[in-house]
Parts: sequence; C-alpha cells; structure tokens
Amino acid sequence: MKVLITGAQGFIGKNLSLHLTERKDVEVVAFTRDQQTTDLPRLLAGVDVVFHLAGINRPQDPQEFISGNADLTHALCRSISENSNAESIQVIYTSSTQAANDNPYGRSKLAAENALFELQRQHGTPVHVFRLPNVFGKWCRPNYNSAVATFCHNIARELPIQINDPAAPLTLVYVDDVIARFMQLMDGAAPAVDARGFATLTPQYLTTVGEVASKIAAFKASRVSLVTDRVGTGLTRALHSTYVSHLPPEAFSYIVPRHADPRGVFVEMLKTPDCGQFSYFTALPGVTRGGHYHHSKTEKFLVIEGQARFRFRHMLTGATHELQTSADVPQVVETVPGWTHDVTNTGEKDMVVMLWANEIFDREHPDTFASPV
Repeated sequence: MKVLITGAQGFIGKNLSLHLTERKDVEVVAFTRDQQTTDLPRLLAGVDVVFHLAGINRPQDPQEFISGNADLTHALCRSISENSNAESIQVIYTSSTQAANDNPYGRSKLAAENALFELQRQHGTPVHVFRLPNVFGKWCRPNYNSAVATFCHNIARELPIQINDPAAPLTLVYVDDVIARFMQLMDGAAPAVDARGFATLTPQYLTTVGEVASKIAAFKASRVSLVTDRVGTGLTRALHSTYVSHLPPEAFSYIVPRHADPRGVFVEMLKTPDCGQFSYFTALPGVTRGGHYHHSKTEKFLVIEGQARFRFRHMLTGATHELQTSADVPQVVETVPGWTHDVTNTGEKDMVVMLWANEIFDREHPDTFASPV
C-alpha cells in the first residue's frame, strides 16, 4: 500500500508517520512546505490513500489561510481528479470544528471541505472529513494553539501558566486515537459519519481548562508526594502520557526518599490513591526485619536479591509457619491479617525485597503492631 501525507512534519503528521513506519506493507511519500503544488501529480502516482493533514492556523498574514488551506486543497483535488485512479484514492482530511465559524480560518477550512466533497461527488473519490476539536499528545507544539501542550511544557519546567476562565469548556481528542481511526480507514474499515456527513471519532473528552491544568499540575506534584493519579485509562492516561512526553531530558529522573538504619534501607517508590503503594527494602546478612502483625493491612513480598526466611505466628492460636525463598525462584509471599511475621536474610550478601502494601502507610493509623514471632 502506498500513502501520501501532506503536512508530514506537523504534529499529527509526525505521529502518523511514526506509526506507518512500523508497518512493513506501507510505503510513505510526503508533501512538505518545501514542495510546490505542481509536485502533487507526481507524488500521487500509485497512491492508495492520501492523508491530507497540511494546513495553516497561525499565519502572520490572514491571506495565508486561503493559500495554505483552501488553495492547497483545491490543488490536491485537481491532481486527484486528473489521476486515472481518482475513484479509488481514499482521502482522509483533518478539518477543524472551527470550519463552522465565520472567521478567516473557519472559512478557509470550510472551502477545503467543500472542495473535497465536490471531488467525491464528481469522481466517486472516497473522502473522510474529520472536524477535529482540540487534538493533544506527544510532539504537540507548546505556546502555539494547544492549551494542553502549553500547560504540560510550562508545568514541567516550573513556568507560570495563564488561565482566564477555569470553567471554560474544552473538547479534546488524543492523537493516538486519531491515528488509530485513520489507520482503520486506511485498512478498509467501514466509514462512520454523522448526520452532516463528517467522519466521526471516539473517544472525545469533555472537560474544562481548569480541570486539565489541575491534573497536569498533579502529575508534577506526584514526584514529591509519590502518589500517582489513576493514569491507566481514559483522559487521565492520555494527559499523563502527554505530560511525560514534554519533560526535558534533565527531568527524566527524580530522587525518592531513602531511609537507612543498621538493618538496611527502606525506599518508597510509588503510591496510589486507592491501590496501595510500592517500595523495597534491604537487609544485611543475618538481619531480621518485621516482627509485627496487622488487622487489615496486607502485603506482598518478592525477594529479588539474596535468600530469605519468612516466619509467621497466629496471634490467637499460636500456630506457626515458616518458608524459605530466594531470588533464584520468583515467589510472592503474602502477609496475612492476624498473623505476626518477620523476614530474615539467611544468605551471605545483602537481601533486596520488593514490597507492595494494599494501602498507603498512615502514621496516625498504621495498623502495625509489634509482636516478635
């Protein structure tokens, strides 16, 4: 399959280009700012899909809206109409919700849409016009036309952000979702359009400027509190990925607190709002750690270096249990409410143990009571 990308050096274009390089069955050609519209017929030779992503949205001269949006699209449509395979070249166009507005940018995008729909009517060319809201994700340019990119860039660098109205509504789509839908269409997925004939895209996230800024600020703060947000799904996942992508290289790492005593060290790595926390500890040869029980708290231990002996004693019956484990055989050991427990380094080198607890440690209510095994 051969595809042509206009605007391949733009935000969406860079993301799309990277995804397409992962495909062995796709050949990519690009139309860039350095080329002329007279190059389009040559570039279209043998093309199956056109991703028309090029456009102007922040010109120095408003006339550039016409040349960069409407005129370029008219030239593309002429070149496709003159191609012998005009009826089979699929065109996917990134328009904007601004096309519904009576301003220079909106009018230029509307003219581009109309040119593509006319190409479809006259030549049967499959056309998919996406009126995209605010698109965000990695490589989006800050201080340009994306509040998300600006917030991520500035907050990551401890620069101020400006919010005029925190309650201002914001409709967002994540660039990876955009690319996924584009590639589905490229691979022959059935088109989905709304009542007006525009291609549809999901998910779309309805939020506010203030909420987005607050979430991004919380990502930065988590390096101090160690409490990470629920970054595994939905808008929070996409925003977190975008924020991390805006970190400067010197901020790729950060120090976490280290607590040392004669037994070894204890280091907390990450905490969650409602799924506990992760840490690790060490113990010198012959050292025993623990010797306490919990009423409700549970833990999972995994020895990743050295050898360990775990001992347990039931607080009511006095029943005991003992087990040996080592880094050679990955084995999770669970602490059980109502059983006091300890762990001893039985090896000749330092023992290192990963630890997950089902709740964040609360100094006021630690649910930890000393009782030697």
